[in-house]
Parts: sequence; C-alpha cells; structure tokens
Amino acid sequence: MGYIAIVPFFLVVILYELAPLAQLALDSVIGRDSEALGLENYIRVFTTPLYTQSILNSVWISLLSAVVGIVVAFLAARFCSEASPRVRNGFTMILNMMSNFSGVPLAFAFMILMGNAGVLTLIGEQFNIPFLANFNLYGSDGLVMMYIYFQIPLATLLLIPAFAGIRKEWREAATILKASTFDYWFRIVIPNLMPSILGTLSVLFSNALAAYATAYALVMNNYALLALQITSRFRGDVQTDAATGGALAMVLIALMVICTLVNNYFTRRAAKGREIV
Repeated sequence: MGYIAIVPFFLVVILYELAPLAQLALDSVIGRDSEALGLENYIRVFTTPLYTQSILNSVWISLLSAVVGIVVAFLAARFCSEASPRVRNGFTMILNMMSNFSGVPLAFAFMILMGNAGVLTLIGEQFNIPFLANFNLYGSDGLVMMYIYFQIPLATLLLIPAFAGIRKEWREAATILKASTFDYWFRIVIPNLMPSILGTLSVLFSNALAAYATAYALVMNNYALLALQITSRFRGDVQTDAATGGALAMVLIALMVICTLVNNYFTRRAAKGREIV
C-alpha cells in the first residue's frame, strides 16, 4: 500500500517536471533553421545582444536583491528571535502575509505608490524630494525594489529557525572570556549561522532568477530579463520559437544548478569549519 500511495507523487513529477524538462532539452538542440541536432540555438543565444543582456540583467538583479534581502532578513530574524512570544507570533504572521503578496497584485501596488502618477511620486513632486519625484519604477530600479520587497519576508522566515539554534551559553561564555560584541557576532554567531545564510542566499537567488509574473506585470517585454524572453519565445504575437526558448530555458536551469552546487560547496565548508571549532 505504501508503494501504491506514492504513485500519484511520481506521476506529478513525471508529467509536470521531467517530461517538460526533457521536451525543453530536446527543443534546445534541434536547430530552428536547420532542424538538425546541434548547438545552433545556444550559439544564437550567446551571440544575440538581446539574449546576452537578458542573462546579465537577470543575474545582476537576482544577486543584488538576494544580498540586500539576506542582510535585512538577518536583522529582522535577530529581532524576532529576541522578541517576546506575542511579538514573535505577530511578526511571523505579517511575514507570512508579505511573502504571499507577489505577482500582479504586488506590481499594481507599486504602480499606485511609485508609478508616474503614484501617491509617493506626487508627494515627492509636491515637497521637492528628488528620489520620489524622479524614481523610475518601470526600469531596473523598480524591478530591484520589488524583488527586494518579496525577498525579505521569505529570507526572514528561513532564517528565524536558524536563530533558534543560538544558545544563550555562548554569550555568557564570550562575556566571561571578555570578548567584544564584534567578536561574539563575527567569530561565534555568524560562523554557526553561515550554512543557513548560504542556503537562504541560494534560495533567494533562484527565486529572483525565475520570477516572472511581477516583472511582466510591471515592464512586460520592455526590459531584457531571461524569464520574460523565455516566455516570449513560447507565446509570441506572430509565431513561437520553441528552439530558442528551449535554449534560453536550459541556460536558466544551468544558472540555477550552478548556484545550487556553489552553495552546497560553501555550505559544506562552513559546516565542516563549525564542527572543527
């Protein structure tokens, strides 16, 4: 009965993950023009300025939003770990609501606040605040801000359990040994949290790299992003281009796999160093 119960899970994995992945891999190696097996599609991807710029923009925005998100989330998770149970429960509830507020509703909310005629934009013009009055929501600055917005609650929720593993005895021992606050955080706490920090950073990078709905609702196809280019190849206004779309999708998958492998390597090293200490 246990094997029978797991059959639906394997069916979902095969139909919605492995089969589409195999189709993408097959489309990526069948030439769009020659219809022969080869690397024609990948050569087009890495020699077309639009596609290379899309890859660079996606990596840059994902990395920047992940780093900023992990820094803010670290401080928020520290606050949550030191707060009272009542404050912690309320804070966690707010984080859960924020983490689910993404996609088209998030883009619409930012348009209302910081669009060309948004509330904050009009306030900036009224009180001569250049940052608000001249902020370009429909470009890289707006995308980075929105990505950071939905990265922070996710990262905080992932780091809160890690802070729960910090023992009070460590602080007492550090105080007895006359260690400064800097030494306590950067020689004891952060090295012990490093595997969780690196794992969360990898999740944030992958989350931003594959984000689509929020970016499309804000800039549509007016900004070069990898996820937007992949979708446009399979849902073109005139015709579809599954060959190029498959190659772009495989590049996206390769970036996520590389990020995961690099993260696993540094996580193992961090965990090994922590065991030695």
